[in-house]
Amino acid sequence: MREDMTVTADRQDYLEAVLATLPECIAIVDRNLKLIDMNQAGLAKIGVARLEDLPEGAPLTLISRPYQRIYREAFKKLLSGNGGEISEPFRVELNGVNGTIHLMECRLAALSDEDGTINAAVITSRDVSEWQSALDSAERSNAILESTLATVPDAMVVINERGLIKSFNIAAEDLFGYQESEMLDKNVSMLMPSPHRDAHDGYLERYLRTGEKQIIGIGRTVEAQKKDGTIFPIRLEVGEAKTADHCLFTGFIVDLTKQKTTEAELQALQEDLMHASRLSAVGSLASALAHEVNQPLTAIANYLSAARDLLDQGADANKALLYEALQESVSESLRAGTIVRRLREFVAKGEINRQILSIAQMVEDAMTLGLVGAYDKGIECKTNIDPDTNHVFADRVQIQQVMVNLMRNAIEAMVDSPVKQLGISVQSAPNNRVEIAISDTGSGIDPEMADQLFQPFATTKGGGMGLGLSICRTIVEAHEGKIYAEPNPKGGTIFRIFLLKAAEEQFNVE
Repeated sequence: MREDMTVTADRQDYLEAVLATLPECIAIVDRNLKLIDMNQAGLAKIGVARLEDLPEGAPLTLISRPYQRIYREAFKKLLSGNGGEISEPFRVELNGVNGTIHLMECRLAALSDEDGTINAAVITSRDVSEWQSALDSAERSNAILESTLATVPDAMVVINERGLIKSFNIAAEDLFGYQESEMLDKNVSMLMPSPHRDAHDGYLERYLRTGEKQIIGIGRTVEAQKKDGTIFPIRLEVGEAKTADHCLFTGFIVDLTKQKTTEAELQALQEDLMHASRLSAVGSLASALAHEVNQPLTAIANYLSAARDLLDQGADANKALLYEALQESVSESLRAGTIVRRLREFVAKGEINRQILSIAQMVEDAMTLGLVGAYDKGIECKTNIDPDTNHVFADRVQIQQVMVNLMRNAIEAMVDSPVKQLGISVQSAPNNRVEIAISDTGSGIDPEMADQLFQPFATTKGGGMGLGLSICRTIVEAHEGKIYAEPNPKGGTIFRIFLLKAAEEQFNVE
């Protein structure tokens, strides 16, 4: 009998030692909710060292009032036997005597007498405050993220590595006409017209296999398709996010429909302005052009009059002279025709037509109009066109407009100059470019105008609008070129135009 009592005492000491070292809070409460015992972890959580230091009515009085009903109902259910011998977990807010507050997740286990009557319960609880706080924070962050994504002004579509849509924000719904519920787990190729729709999965598979980026992080202007079948231009920016197991792609989409319409309208206005500028240039050249055309017409009349007189004297006797007079008439008529043809092409309003053109030939054609009347004003013109200047991909009329404008400006600048030298040169330049230089020995650039020379409405001419050089810059930059002015060491100004030579593959276009 004494030996059995020793074993029981040893077991009791063992259990008490285990309870004392468990990190969970363990308490024994009788059916009247009166505390019988509590382990050291539980006392430490409350903020006391001994059971005797607990406040009156503990543990109930340590539970926040809104949670006391939960605690009572769980205990009542356990005592009735309706909830089994171990309760479902429930949470209460525990107030420590030192002012700390802990969210505790609790379970009740019934303690029964020999006759099965439940007279007490073991309460096992653990602090879940930090876990709940982290969960709340994550939920708040997720809510903030979802709210932010919902209000992003650009359409946003998230897909997985199989091209299936995982997120479709409100802006995307408005843009494409689909609801997110219609699009989740559908292939993103639904938003593309053919042939891109059929090829998209192949693009995605190639990237996942090779890692070669064609659009990710770069952005591109492409076409998209709405639910109603409308095809429209978009700017697509794609970002990538990788996890241990998955790869997600986020596409940010901007509708370019209005932008493209505006660009087309601006292009039309720009073309009108360029055309008006050419007409204005021809208007200022009218007198000189009339004189230029009149010269070959007068010569033709003279040659034909001479031929008539020679016929009166006998055709056979004057055959050689007749042939010469008629040949000169043909030459002068061709000269007049060339001037008229160049003039008609220059003032005609047509579509922009960029072609592979010889820059040297283009300069020579521009000189037909640009130098009209120059020699009558005592201007000496020197040209130097290198034979290796090659070709450019350009609109012939537009580039000629630039050169005619610069030539006419140079002629005007030299009206009162003692030295009147106009230089036109064409040569190859570094970086696969061609340089056209037009120089004069005129009055030079007003220092106050140097910084705004190519700005619209900047002019020193009394009757000028200041659009000529601005249009020149617009044309040159549209051809991926540059234009600038610099002082001429001989006095006056040099305008330099740099155009890209035609790419080799453009020569192979059929």
